Amino acid sequence: MSLTVPEKGWYKAPEGAEKLWIGLALVWCMVMSVMMPYWHFRGKQNSRGEAYSVEPAAFMERTTTFVESGTVGDWNGIPIVEPPPGGEAYLAARMWSWYPALKLRKGETYRLHLSALDLNHGFSLQPLNMNFQVLPGYDHVLTITPTSTGEFTIVCNEFCGIGHDKMIGKIFVE
Repeated sequence: MSLTVPEKGWYKAPEGAEKLWIGLALVWCMVMSVMMPYWHFRGKQNSRGEAYSVEPAAFMERTTTFVESGTVGDWNGIPIVEPPPGGEAYLAARMWSWYPALKLRKGETYRLHLSALDLNHGFSLQPLNMNFQVLPGYDHVLTITPTSTGEFTIVCNEFCGIGHDKMIGKIFVE
């Protein structure tokens, strides 16, 4: 195998429109470098929640206790649970469902505990732009205050297997 040496003059410095596009790209990089910390601290884009280590079986036990203490209805065979205002709500992700469905009150604050029982899942609350990774072994606690009423759909946005497309949950806000 022989190596060929590139011809002299093969590289040409940017000129004309290339310089403009490189300049715009550099300016955009600087703008984004400034905006990322701004969005983090002022844009309320990131979770200010807590995370704790938890065994999946222990989290499921807490979730089952939560369901038994506050079931108020049924949605597609899944219990709808209404926690007391200011209380704790539990939501477990497992192939291929969210358990249970939640009923919350507008303007009330809740501590929402999220955990996966089997593998990585993604919590995406639609139509809001709220996304979190839900991992087994971690109890991720979010303090939430619903600001509008309606039905909100939870979808898994982390591919979790053949039933991933059917992994849908609900939060009802009155």
